[in-house]
Amino acid sequence: MHFFTMVQFLAFVAASLLCIIAPGPDNLGVLSLGLSRGRKAGMGYAAGCALGCLTHTTWASLGLTALVAASPAAFGVMKFAGAGYLCYLGVKALKSKGASLETKGEPAGDTRQFLLRGFVSNALNPKVALFFLAFLPQFINPRGSVGLQMLILGACFGLMTLTAFTLLGYFSGAIGAWLRRRPSVSRWLDRATGYLFIGLGVRLALAKQRM
Repeated sequence: MHFFTMVQFLAFVAASLLCIIAPGPDNLGVLSLGLSRGRKAGMGYAAGCALGCLTHTTWASLGLTALVAASPAAFGVMKFAGAGYLCYLGVKALKSKGASLETKGEPAGDTRQFLLRGFVSNALNPKVALFFLAFLPQFINPRGSVGLQMLILGACFGLMTLTAFTLLGYFSGAIGAWLRRRPSVSRWLDRATGYLFIGLGVRLALAKQRM
């Protein structure tokens, strides 16, 4: 069975790292939440984004992303669902009174809640689906199992995303611990995060069905 070569794989890793570290909605979301809500929130959101990437790569390997690329209706549903969720998060952040210094009373499911945020905001973004549909095939051997190769590369991309974003969330959380002692700064960060998510939601809603 034919697979991608080591040269192809190394090229994939280099290209993936450039995509991951480039400023974008996912890493900005990790940084913003880590700063305003602390290390666990940032790391939870990071894990959610990585799981969202795995969802898209799985869809791409099964050929389902091609449906989104070909169907304006499917693209529209995913686009507006994702945009609506981002705007919801933005409004929620704008209404927040800021992160509290006391964390002992936080429900046990808080970290899972941030993980879910990251997952949903990523998984419902059709532009991410189209990105993987165009990106992954460039590094596979067409004579081999295309779906299996895309699954392997997609898993690698998700692992690199998880590692990079978790580190970002971890270190931004340390800054957030300092900022939570200053409620006015924390409230300002919540406002900034809110406007960021609303802006990203509007941008997604206006996106056209093209790369």
